[in-house]
Amino acid sequence: METKIDAGEDKQELIITRAFNLPLDLLFKAHAEPEIIGQWMSHELGTTRVKQENKKFGNWQAETTDPEGNKLFVAVGVMLEFIPNEKITRTFEIENGPFPVQLEFMEFEKLTTHTSKLTMQMIFKSVSIRDQLLKTSFAKGINMAHNRIEKFFSKNQ
Repeated sequence: METKIDAGEDKQELIITRAFNLPLDLLFKAHAEPEIIGQWMSHELGTTRVKQENKKFGNWQAETTDPEGNKLFVAVGVMLEFIPNEKITRTFEIENGPFPVQLEFMEFEKLTTHTSKLTMQMIFKSVSIRDQLLKTSFAKGINMAHNRIEKFFSKNQ
């Protein structure tokens, strides 16, 4: 499976899709349960979900540290919508990061009993900011993270 990223010309959004060899409930847990999120978010670095309030207007926060425990960055946001096994709508921002806050719509879909799909729409302040993100290792990183979600559940079932 590979994560697909659609970056339409002159649009302030990315549409990210990925089919997973996971049942819908496990795919959703990978995005909703703090202890699971920390397991797949960052492979070499340590990422922990410091806060995760799965409700409308709930806050979330994740910290990433290097092997020595030094804080590299903190990602924060607000949950705008949280419907179990269906959707999460949230803001996303890296504190002191180069990009302004973005809006993320994540929709979870059952394909079969054992497979599911994530569709994520990310909306940016401008086309140029979206294009700057695409010049980073973002695409490679999100595909690797999605691979780690499947690997996590294959080891822990």
